[in-house]
Amino acid sequence: MTSTADTNHSTIAERVARFQQEMAGQLPQDVADTFGAEQARLRDGGVPSGVAATGTPMPDGQLLDVRGEPTTLAESIGGRGAVVVLYRGAWCPYCNLTLRAYQEHLVPLLAQRDVALVAISPQRPDGSLSSQQMNALSFTVLSDPGNQVAAGLGVLTAPSEDSQAAQRRLGLELREANADGTYGLPMPTVTIVDRAGTIRWIDVHPDYTTRTEVADIVEALNCLK
Repeated sequence: MTSTADTNHSTIAERVARFQQEMAGQLPQDVADTFGAEQARLRDGGVPSGVAATGTPMPDGQLLDVRGEPTTLAESIGGRGAVVVLYRGAWCPYCNLTLRAYQEHLVPLLAQRDVALVAISPQRPDGSLSSQQMNALSFTVLSDPGNQVAAGLGVLTAPSEDSQAAQRRLGLELREANADGTYGLPMPTVTIVDRAGTIRWIDVHPDYTTRTEVADIVEALNCLK
């Protein structure tokens, strides 16, 4: 989904606010209320207590590229430092806003530092390809069947049954979008991983309507020099 929320030089929070303003009144009220209750529940729950700590190895697993070919995070990074983004899927407008912002404002800065950018979701490879194509992404996009990376980071969650029903009303059957046929989703998360595969920084957003800003990632990279 594209919208006028994608404005150059705006923060992700500003893009989200414009998107929500554009969408106000377009969803059935009971669907909007269901999603609002879900977001409040996630905010109230906060960051899970078992989230992976800095200084620990970055989780990996048997992942798939956009062509459905087996790979791993380590292979995709190729021995470089990396910014690893966990997102929900191509069906999520908040994810698309965020990935576009990273493409526009983060990719050029990472290229100057020889730092990789990799985005991972639990969706099928065709969904990863959709994410890449609709957002004109030049960085690597991977599928994680079974949410191996999210589980390893301690950020695995799932929508409530009410939210699942609301998603169906909007045409999304999450089990069919996900590569493993489950409802599992990562909390939107960004990690910075060094050349040794160690987590140097992690930022978790339980409420999926908020995301890690480009400026925060750059500041973290600067502090880790």
